[in-house]
Amino acid sequence: MGPVAQTDPSFVFAGLPPIEEVTADVTPAADPLGPLAELPGTWKGHGFNTIWRPHHPDSPQDRFLELNLTTETLVFTKINGAIPNRGLLMPDISMFGITYMQQISETSSGTGLHIEPGIWAHVPATTNPSEPTTVVRMASIPHGTVILAQGTTQTIEGGPPNIPDNNIVPFAIGSPPPPNSDFASGEQAFPELNLSIPTQFRVASPGVTQDMVKNPNSVLQAEIHGKPMKSRTFITISTTHEKVKAGGTANTAFLASASNPPGGNATAVEVDATFWIETLPGASGQPDILQLQYSQLVQLDFNGLRWPHVTVATLRKQ
Repeated sequence: MGPVAQTDPSFVFAGLPPIEEVTADVTPAADPLGPLAELPGTWKGHGFNTIWRPHHPDSPQDRFLELNLTTETLVFTKINGAIPNRGLLMPDISMFGITYMQQISETSSGTGLHIEPGIWAHVPATTNPSEPTTVVRMASIPHGTVILAQGTTQTIEGGPPNIPDNNIVPFAIGSPPPPNSDFASGEQAFPELNLSIPTQFRVASPGVTQDMVKNPNSVLQAEIHGKPMKSRTFITISTTHEKVKAGGTANTAFLASASNPPGGNATAVEVDATFWIETLPGASGQPDILQLQYSQLVQLDFNGLRWPHVTVATLRKQ
């Protein structure tokens, strides 16, 4: 049985009584979902997942590195009607959104790694607070974390995106992350990063390469290298308040574990993600291809360090 919608088709959001819409200073989008309009439907593809897990040891080793090639299904379903938000400091607004269900498995074994239900919403520009038009992702992760990440979008015609390099080298809480150029030093401090060094504290899917470990985004870069692209919609969201004054993470008591500061058993403290909704030309006489790429960074704190957890994937709309 294939994926099904998460909402009853007869369910329609509406304000009771109707909300008093704010008069925006921008022209309304042709589709109220705005930059999210292409998402409803089923997307399938493959990717790469990296995570440092805490390790309760018989020896002093405090971590375990998991490196998985992944198979993913991501289903988006449109929420019918406007989602009303009542205003006090400014007039009411309406958001428009989609539910989603994400399922990620390890490719070689089919073992389930991740399942995530959530909602994306398109938020109009507001005056109080003074924020531009944004999108927001609200997600529930079964391990015990919920996130709210908000950010901005941009649609660009022609050419592929410039996907930057990244790395998964741990660093001290309160310090900046190490630059990509410092990966060699990271390997010395954390030999699990070097696939040529045998260790009982790492597992890697068949096909994981050293280049992928050094730069997880290389998986995305390889997928679009040399391929024509007609346009892409760039979406960047974060749980920090750097660009949009909103967002955050919340964790179960087990993860946060106040008895073991800083970091508890493994506290998710920050989520940053970039999505590219890409339009690729189809073969001669065939329709265009819709492709979704994303790179997500979750910062996990435990045992005094910050451990980057990176997930990337390239999916195509079915």
